[in-house]
Amino acid sequence: MDFPEDLKYSEEHEWAQLEGDIVTVGITDFAQDSLGDIVFVELPEVGMALEAGRTFGVVESVKAVSDVYSPVTGEVVEPNSMI
Repeated sequence: MDFPEDLKYSEEHEWAQLEGDIVTVGITDFAQDSLGDIVFVELPEVGMALEAGRTFGVVESVKAVSDVYSPVTGEVVEPNSMI
């Protein structure tokens, strides 16, 4: 598993990377490995207000459905289009 040192990690297995005034958020390799094959992802809409520690999406795999928690407070400017 890969844990880059330039990322900040939450206890819920999300990561955050600050670049200027934009924070990119994702789930850790550990979380991805634990979930197995991902079959569905629910992402927030542009403009949605996020609060640190609150859910903002869902990841569904063949094993489980898991909430995704925001590690930061802010506003969604662009969801990941690489799904």
